[in-house]
Amino acid sequence: MSSLLHGVLGLHGWLAYLVVGGLCFGEASFFLGFVLPGETAVVLGGVLASFHHVSLVAICVLVVICAVVGDSVGYEVGRRFGPAFLRRLPAKPRRGAQEARVFLQRRGGPAVFAGRFVALFRAVIPGVAGMSAMPYRTFLIWNAVGGLCWGVSFTMAGYLAGKSYESVVRVAGTASTAIIVLVAISILALVIWRKARARRATNEADDL
Repeated sequence: MSSLLHGVLGLHGWLAYLVVGGLCFGEASFFLGFVLPGETAVVLGGVLASFHHVSLVAICVLVVICAVVGDSVGYEVGRRFGPAFLRRLPAKPRRGAQEARVFLQRRGGPAVFAGRFVALFRAVIPGVAGMSAMPYRTFLIWNAVGGLCWGVSFTMAGYLAGKSYESVVRVAGTASTAIIVLVAISILALVIWRKARARRATNEADDL
């Protein structure tokens, strides 16, 4: 696998765009994320831009588009084939899909955004969202926002790291975990605030 990743760094021009974009697209649509996390391909895309093999702006745009479109394909696969497709998955992806379904049922749209930053969930949440009959408009909004934040941040991390990209790849999973924790805390704070506001409104109504 490492030889494949190092081989990507030797690519230039349209071939580099094709490989990086293809890996981002295939992560959720064809479950390649279980073999090669998409964040690694995105970081390498940023590194290629730092080497002037590709345009930084173009690779950012390509990564975001491929991530969003790839997830939309995964959503459609889940919507059309649902449980029958899930049963054909190997054990690890199937277990990940079951965990993603529980996460999605609890958090709804924000789970699509948060799942973008967790390798296992990133590969299966789109399909699970389609399988769970989440409205596509809701899925698309959260998926697009997540794809934009994820794609630009990891591409820029690779660009700024340059030849030190291996250290970025190593900490990418840790960074993703930190982001998901921050998102979870934000969601929890929002739920608490809403409950407090509803309780206050009820008390005010009782006083009247």
